Amino acid sequence: MANIPLTARQRLDLEIVVACCSSAREYRRAQALLWLSEGESVESVADLLGVSRQTIYNWVSMFRDRCGFDPTNRLSDAPRSGRPKAGDGDIDLLVSEVIDSDPRARGYRSTVWTAPLLARHLQEHHGISVSDRTISRAIARLNIRWKRPRHQLARRSETWRQSKGGSNADCKAASAPCS
Repeated sequence: MANIPLTARQRLDLEIVVACCSSAREYRRAQALLWLSEGESVESVADLLGVSRQTIYNWVSMFRDRCGFDPTNRLSDAPRSGRPKAGDGDIDLLVSEVIDSDPRARGYRSTVWTAPLLARHLQEHHGISVSDRTISRAIARLNIRWKRPRHQLARRSETWRQSKGGSNADCKAASAPCS
């Protein structure tokens, strides 16, 4: 199958695809078919394009099987359904509704939202099961930045030395300005 016969019309169509195609996949497939029609071996075409011989055979059979289509569609991938969006694409809206609220107000024992906590919230309240990574991507799409909570030390009271066993005079002396 090193030499595939092409009609003049098919050859012209493939040359147009090579000259004007914006898709790299279709370009490579058209170029491979043109080289094969010129007498190149499957092995040499596969080496030139960096693909396996089986890939070249698949491209040839795909081109032959789709004879009723236009040249670009004969070379393009078949439509695939793909994996559906997690949570049907509603994740961003649901996360944006809850992210500014305090998790404690919603019954959780945390002061900040985390990806696992948001995933748990979506599962419990909306019946949507998503991964932590999906939550993180939604957070990134919403331009929200995760930050660690800042812990601040409580300010010392005026009488802290007295409570530690110091005298009241020590408290007044410590608060008096130095001269």
